[in-house]
Formats: sequence, structure tokens, C-alpha cells
Amino acid sequence: MKLWLDADAAPRDVKEICFRASERLALETILVANQRLVLPLGYRFLSTVRVEGGPDVADDYIAANALTGDVAVTADIPLAAILVPKGVIVIDPRGDEYTPEMIGERLSVRNFMESLRSTGVETGGHAPYGIRERQAFANALDRVLTRALRSAAQGQ
Repeated sequence: MKLWLDADAAPRDVKEICFRASERLALETILVANQRLVLPLGYRFLSTVRVEGGPDVADDYIAANALTGDVAVTADIPLAAILVPKGVIVIDPRGDEYTPEMIGERLSVRNFMESLRSTGVETGGHAPYGIRERQAFANALDRVLTRALRSAAQGQ
């Protein structure tokens, strides 16, 4: 099992929580970005993959390499829509899990909002990322990693 992090837009707090989880659980954690990432010292299970620049290149890499039972962190709904049917557990930086039951609806809403924005309609956005969001993410990551590790152990 691996933890994949769509690192281009992930908040620093999300990365730090993932770093600590990787060390605590001895879990291979891969940060994928189209820019150079500097990893903090002292974390044995972190690695980075730098992909060429361009839209969705990091997403394409994660989609091609993540396997059933892995966990991915991304705010990118189209990426989540690819990963969830593959059996990858996906959460966003605010701690929401993308499930098979709701990913289609989330993708439809995202596409609708994008079409509104393309016509000039102001649609707003998320509230600022703060302590509440950080805690929700940390709790969700702990839950999904525990579930994934339990499933991996039963599959052996």
C-alpha cells in the first residue's frame, strides 16, 4: 500500500500531516508535482516524482501508478473520478472522502460550476484553509489509512 499526494496544490499543513503519517506507519509516501519539491530531513518513507509541466500531468502519473488499496490525497475531482473506480481510497485536503456512491455527482457539479465560470459567472470558492480543515483532514487521513492497512493485512 502506498500514499499518493497530488502535491502541486496541496496545502503545506496537508503535506506535513502526510509526512508524519508516513513515518509513524512506515508507509511509502509519494509526492507528485510538476515543480521541484524539497523533502524535509528525517523522513525515511517519502519520495518525490517530478513530472513535466502542463495541466493534469501529475494527475495522469498518479492515475497510471496508483493501485487498488492505495490511498491518494487530491482536491482534483476528475483525478478522484479515475482513482475511485480503481479501488484507490481518495480524500481531499479538507478531509472529505470521495466514494463510489458520490463521485459521479461531485464530478457533475464540478463540471457545471466550471461551465458557469467560463461564461463569466462568479461562483465563489472554498473558505480559507484553517485549523478546522487541518483537523478534519488529519482525522480523515487517520481513518482511511487505518482502514486501508487493515484491508491490506487481511489480503495477505
